[in-house]
Amino acid sequence: MLDARTIEELAQRLQKAEDDKTFIRMFSIDHPKMTIEDAYAVQRAWTKIKLAKGRVIKGHKIGLTSRAMQNAVGIDEPDYGVLFDDMFWNDGAIIPFETYLSARIEVELAFVLTKPLAGPDCTIFDVLDATAYVTPALEILESRVHRLDPQTKATRKVTDTISDNASNAAIVTGGRPFRPQDVDLRWISALLFRNGQIEETGVAAGVLNNPAQGVAWLANRLAPHGERLEAGEIVLSGSFTRPVDVLKGDTFHADYGPYGSVSCHFA
Repeated sequence: MLDARTIEELAQRLQKAEDDKTFIRMFSIDHPKMTIEDAYAVQRAWTKIKLAKGRVIKGHKIGLTSRAMQNAVGIDEPDYGVLFDDMFWNDGAIIPFETYLSARIEVELAFVLTKPLAGPDCTIFDVLDATAYVTPALEILESRVHRLDPQTKATRKVTDTISDNASNAAIVTGGRPFRPQDVDLRWISALLFRNGQIEETGVAAGVLNNPAQGVAWLANRLAPHGERLEAGEIVLSGSFTRPVDVLKGDTFHADYGPYGSVSCHFA
């Protein structure tokens, strides 16, 4: 386990990288024995830094929900990060490209909670009961840590991405809000267009067989740390497409069929 001083130092490095819009060296290179719990400790320390700067927690995100992605990084469960108040864009937003260093886009469903959710025994039925509505969303991914180390050519480990707030940067919400009890969440699908051409398609069952299951998993994962999902929070339940790199001038449009669409443009 990393000591408290090292955890704080790594969190400060992440904050400086975000402030300066520069990449930093992977933690897994300098700390090869770093554990997943070490990584979450760094993430929590970075969260405290942000809260001290006046930012407010507005929700959480879940990542690595597909079995293929979990196998690729050598874990057997998803990961999670925090959504802050300055991470939200409205449907149709014109986003300055320079806002992010290496943005990528994923297609998701966002759960808006009307009741708190707490583990350790949270179920999918608790999630459905606690959700005011679900809405289409795009997640903007960002990395403060090199994805490929320029010297060693090593790739990021899961401990790097978890420390880095699960590579989270922002969320774009839109589409038609709906009650989760009124639909089979597994069969909601989306087409992701970039500049009028289809880049990705996906079905929400790719998220743990049901995206609500991801929200239950998160509530249970937070419980050992004395944390819970609060009423009013937005929870990104996990992507059901691969991430798409963002280039300057790109317009993204995710079509969810009867559930509407959500779009943004990087100017």
